[in-house]
Amino acid sequence: MFTLKILIVEDDSVSALLLQRALEKNAHYIIGIADTGEKAIEILEESMADIVMMDINLAGELDGIKTTEIINERYDIPVVYLSASSDAETLNKVVGTNPSAYVIKPFNIRELNMVIELAIFKDRKEKELQKLNNELEEKVKQRTAELYEANEELTKALEKEREINELKSRIVLNVSHGFKTPLTSILSSAQLLQIYAEKDHPFKQKITKHAFKIENSVRALNNLLTSVLFFGKSDENKLEFKPKKIFSSAFVKELLDTVKAGIENDVVIKSEIGDLPKTITSDPELLYQVLENLLSNAVKYSKDGKQVVFRLSFEDNKLHATISDKGIGIPKTEQGKLFERFFRAKNVGIVEGSGLGLSIVKKCLEVLQGDISFVSEMDKGTTFHVTIPVK
Repeated sequence: MFTLKILIVEDDSVSALLLQRALEKNAHYIIGIADTGEKAIEILEESMADIVMMDINLAGELDGIKTTEIINERYDIPVVYLSASSDAETLNKVVGTNPSAYVIKPFNIRELNMVIELAIFKDRKEKELQKLNNELEEKVKQRTAELYEANEELTKALEKEREINELKSRIVLNVSHGFKTPLTSILSSAQLLQIYAEKDHPFKQKITKHAFKIENSVRALNNLLTSVLFFGKSDENKLEFKPKKIFSSAFVKELLDTVKAGIENDVVIKSEIGDLPKTITSDPELLYQVLENLLSNAVKYSKDGKQVVFRLSFEDNKLHATISDKGIGIPKTEQGKLFERFFRAKNVGIVEGSGLGLSIVKKCLEVLQGDISFVSEMDKGTTFHVTIPVK
């Protein structure tokens, strides 16, 4: 049993004296005896107690219950009620003050000591729990503040990133557009040089050769700028589906003419065009990007003298395209990265390219709601299958 400082509040002096002797016999220290609530408050202002033994019926204006409410508010000391009454009305009043215990008079000394120990234990555990709750609340507040600050910083960083991306996109678009005009002039000049070279001229052969190189270089650079502009639109979420009526035969002819004009090796395109409708409805720009990039790649990565097969058919309101080559193929270990931006397989060697073509194809097919698959084997070639819904 540990020693406690105890305040006795009892208006019956005999009961108070008996209680004092019983408590002192168990090595407790009595800081005072009060017969009124007012006197009990005065004693506690001068000397703090570990526990208060409180009679419910007291002399003076403050009864035991009112006095306990004041003690709870000012001092937060455990209170054990002492009362000869155990009626329901009294018990209801007592419960509202959250007492540590309630002892009916006359009490047994052994029972009283046990009640006091339990009251102290209960009070200490409640205070420990309250302390833990307060610490937890403080940690939660601190963590919330940290998260709020981190969220603010993240929001600012994201806003900064958005501004940088917008600036980057504007620069890319402006620079790309700026290149378009002089490239067109260079291309026109190269074509004019070829026309002039058709007449008798001592350097006719050299002029034709270099004009052809200029033209091909300009076309390559123009294609690169077109790809950059495409991704500029895509990054700004401006890549939209704009369906138009397309004349099938004219579209296919323009596609094949463009790809054939850029062939620099002896590759031949064998086209197998099925029974297409006279007109279809889709986004002509996106559709063209898909087929032109796939065909151009097939030609570019084919070996000299080989054949590229281009099949196009229409079934169930869908265009089905197959582009098959006998070229260098794609290594199995790299096939998972094929549609990533700027990705180029290790076996492309000196073949020029930006690594943007297939990523453009993928983006376009996402907007067109189409599908693409492929099979490829090193040094044996690659076959792409594309399905695109049309009307």
